[in-house]
Amino acid sequence: MGGESTIRTAPQGGGASRGPAGSRTGQRLSGLAVALGLVLFLGGFAWGAVIYRPYTVPTSSMVPTIGTGDRVLAQRVDGDEVRRGDVVVFTDKTWVTNAPVVKRVVAVGGDTVACCTDGKLTVNGKQIDEPYLAGDGPAEIRNFPTVTVPKDRLFLLGDERSGSLDSTAHLTDAASGTVARSAVSARVDAVVWPMDGMLQRPTGFEELGALSSAGPLRTIVVLIVVGGVLVMGGGAYGPIANRLAKRPTPRTEPASAR
Repeated sequence: MGGESTIRTAPQGGGASRGPAGSRTGQRLSGLAVALGLVLFLGGFAWGAVIYRPYTVPTSSMVPTIGTGDRVLAQRVDGDEVRRGDVVVFTDKTWVTNAPVVKRVVAVGGDTVACCTDGKLTVNGKQIDEPYLAGDGPAEIRNFPTVTVPKDRLFLLGDERSGSLDSTAHLTDAASGTVARSAVSARVDAVVWPMDGMLQRPTGFEELGALSSAGPLRTIVVLIVVGGVLVMGGGAYGPIANRLAKRPTPRTEPASAR
């Protein structure tokens, strides 16, 4: 009988040794991705360590903005950078000995501040909307007489107005409850544990002057996340290419004639 030619497939055997998995261009790109990722990742952490400091708030005086035991990140700032509405970290021995305090700035040097008019805080005669307070406003805040804030000093309140030991608890002090700008060391940007995110903008103070600009925390987080993705992606290229290279490649060969 005449021979019959057929085609069959056979796995490609071990044969010649292979080089590193993946193309040379792919290897170079993966190396660049890892290198760039490390720069972004470590650079973001380094930048954050220089700009920000972590604090734990041990009391409920800033509820609901910051809860008891919450962990916050505060940007290092000078006192002259502080604006109305900022939540700041400061140290004042007449308030607490050898411990930082977290409160909200509601008035700065030259302002007059009082409470309450129609249940709202007034600064320079203007009623301030404060949506970050619990409920509809400071219903339980204690009334206090008009205070004129001396130059280079700040008047501060807790967001939990009924029980916060803030400027209203120090009205009989020589400085009428105010704190020196120089006592401020940082401005709180975000609550990071639990992850409540960036603090709400104090827009109720906009009519009285410019608000503080947000710190670079979002940019730092983006750098760290992008850097981490590049490192993981670049590092995964080799193993993935290796795995793909080990898959058997079918080849065709003529069968022997019968």
